[in-house]
Amino acid sequence: MFIAVTLAILLTMLLVLIRAFFGPTLYDRILAVNMFGTKTVLLIAVLGFLMGRPEFLDIALVYALINFIAIIGLLRYFEYNQGQLPRNSEPTCTDDSP
Repeated sequence: MFIAVTLAILLTMLLVLIRAFFGPTLYDRILAVNMFGTKTVLLIAVLGFLMGRPEFLDIALVYALINFIAIIGLLRYFEYNQGQLPRNSEPTCTDDSP
């Protein structure tokens, strides 16, 4: 039973990775990365149960916290840098008027 659950989680992670690489918008990709992190937490918890190692739950909780903070940071980064020019593409003054 738990092997089937593990395989289902791995399949879901594969589908989420496809969405993360080929998502139509930036936010779809970020959402896919967040979902991949959530599935990883689930996978760590299931593997900890399968192996009889309850300390894996602590690792899963720390990973969930890191995933949450990373996604919030990534969204903030794209929120504040949206619409700005890259550093090397300064607007130049081209006055062609006679």
